[in-house]
Amino acid sequence: MTETPAFPSRLLRGYTAFRDQRLPQESARYRILAETGQRPRTMIIGCCDSRAAPETIFDAAPGELFVIRNVANLVPPYDPDGEYHGTSAAIEFGVMGLKVRYILVMGHGRCGGVQAYIASRDAGPNAPEEPSAFIGKWISLVAPAEQLVCESPEDAAGRQRALEFASIRQGIENLRTFPSIRNLEEIGEIELHGAWFDISTGELHILDQATGRFEVAKG
Repeated sequence: MTETPAFPSRLLRGYTAFRDQRLPQESARYRILAETGQRPRTMIIGCCDSRAAPETIFDAAPGELFVIRNVANLVPPYDPDGEYHGTSAAIEFGVMGLKVRYILVMGHGRCGGVQAYIASRDAGPNAPEEPSAFIGKWISLVAPAEQLVCESPEDAAGRQRALEFASIRQGIENLRTFPSIRNLEEIGEIELHGAWFDISTGELHILDQATGRFEVAKG
């Protein structure tokens, strides 16, 4: 009989620290959230990369952010085909259920999902098929973003960053294919934003939608 695995000790130590240090400071807030429900003003669509947690980057308190994370912080276009759509369902809930005011598509540097897309694209149709049931199809959502690249760097790292930027621009365009978001944006009840986090420096770059360029945040 297989032995039941023990709960990861690192998680237990983390929970103990949370319970002893942070929970006493946040206990009243948690009680209110439990009684009244969540009412976050901001929804963030970010990457599931462990180095780019929005709650950490924005020093957020419990209940402040509604965070959707997936590989490469991608936003699929509106496509109600009766299949399973986890990201789209979360977007719909954030907009229609929670009535968020701001939606931020947030990418980051050295994104493995974007890197995988580039590798697959450059390998061409004769590349050996990878043993993946889901990732290849998912990262194909990056492809339309290539038309939105604004930068022209010469090195490989710069080209990947340019595509990471463009994927955020594409994500915002895909959000506008959701009728509810498009309508709410048109009447000024919802705002769409883009940002990119530099893992190596900790700098946040914010999308200027008038120019399409990313500038370091000066908050």
